[in-house]
Order: sequence, then C-alpha cells, then structure tokens
Amino acid sequence: MTGTIVVGVDGSGTAKKAAEAARDLAAAVGASLHVVSAFDSDRTEVFGSGSDQWIVSDADGAEQVARTVADSLAGDVKVTYSAARGKPAEALIKEAERLSARMIVVGNRRMRGIGRVLGSVANSVAHNATCDVYIANTYDAD
Repeated sequence: MTGTIVVGVDGSGTAKKAAEAARDLAAAVGASLHVVSAFDSDRTEVFGSGSDQWIVSDADGAEQVARTVADSLAGDVKVTYSAARGKPAEALIKEAERLSARMIVVGNRRMRGIGRVLGSVANSVAHNATCDVYIANTYDAD
C-alpha cells in the first residue's frame, strides 16, 4: 500500500497511542502519515498592546497539537500535519477525502459502555468514511 494514512489527535494519551499505531502501520506498508487536529469554532483572541499584538485562534491551537504529535512521530515515515475545521469525525473524513487517503486511523476511546450507545469519533468515522478505517486499541493509554 502506498498513499496516505490520516490520524486524528487531540492532545490526549489515547490519541497519541492511535498516532503511534498509525505511524507503525504507515511504516509497515510504505505509506505517508498525515496528523490532523480538529477545531469546531472560530474563536480568536488578541493579546498585546499598540503595534505589538498577537492573534490566537482555535485553529492555531489545533495546528499546534497536530504539529507537536507529528514532530514526535518523525523518523522513517514522512509525516505531515494540519488543523481541520469541524467536529472530529467530520474533520477527519473531510481531510482524508481532500488527501485521497487510503486509510483513517482512530482510537477506540469511548467505544465501551455508554459511549458506545451515544457514539464516538471511531464509530462515526467507521460508518461514514469513504476509505478504509483502522481502529487502534488505545485503552490503558490515559
């Protein structure tokens, strides 16, 4: 398999474990890895005064999360990253479609108990993605 594998991260230990599984899978099949962090709003804040001002947005925070994880995974696999607007499952699917990804990797967080009934990112991605989906076992990561 060549092509791209997409993985979603949110800064949690379980997302990091899913990203590591995605990296290992990408290395095994000769694919590149794209790390995505979702943001759902356009909140921005301005800091500073006068001509020294900084604008910080949710998109910036999401990109920083994706970059941090991507940097930690660098090695034998080509790793890229981005922030994507939308709820996590929607953002992952849109980003995978934009990149013509071969696979999305998600963790199985919240797939037990009440989360299984109410839904989870993994469940939504598995039911709506147009590419293959790999659900990594991330229990005991947090």
